[in-house]
Amino acid sequence: MAHPMVDQERLEAVLVRQRFGEALVKVKEFRGETFLCVTKESLVEVIEFLKTDPELEYSYFSECVGVDYLTWKHERDLPGRFEVIYNLMSLKHSSRIFVKTSANEGEAIPTIKHLFLGAEYPEREIQDLYGVAFAGNEARKGERFLLPDDWVGFPLRKDVGLGGEDVVFHDDTRGPAVEDIQMPHAGESFEGLTGSEDISGR
Repeated sequence: MAHPMVDQERLEAVLVRQRFGEALVKVKEFRGETFLCVTKESLVEVIEFLKTDPELEYSYFSECVGVDYLTWKHERDLPGRFEVIYNLMSLKHSSRIFVKTSANEGEAIPTIKHLFLGAEYPEREIQDLYGVAFAGNEARKGERFLLPDDWVGFPLRKDVGLGGEDVVFHDDTRGPAVEDIQMPHAGESFEGLTGSEDISGR
């Protein structure tokens, strides 16, 4: 079934703009998908509207993911360093919509776990890996979600290095760190060729 449309625009964008005005910062079309970029202050109301409006019925929560744009030099959809993207599905129309919001360091994004219980764990994962807090879905002090409780920092931030760690084996010996054994792989191109006997073993 095709996306519901009003003239050449998605019905979702038209209704959200009519209802929330400037809270809808931007509508982006990319590779056949539509992204509604909204302020974090309006996030809960927009998602609740998409879920409950009888013309839309975006009642299925697929996922939410985080992004750190610290080193991104190109055009942005939203001003905050971190973005959270919610992926919703309308079973009524068999259509998908993405809702994006952003926050800077130290700013919290309101949780939507009371609208979609399935959002609780993905939000906690984003908090654990990026350090983006979700108001109403915070971790307890000193508690991590995916990482050990004594882990310091947020490993998916762009300002975290990519160094490896020594691997501790069962007999308390240590294996090499990632940087100790780095070597070209068969997909790397050199001298106009891709791959070699020495590296790939083919």
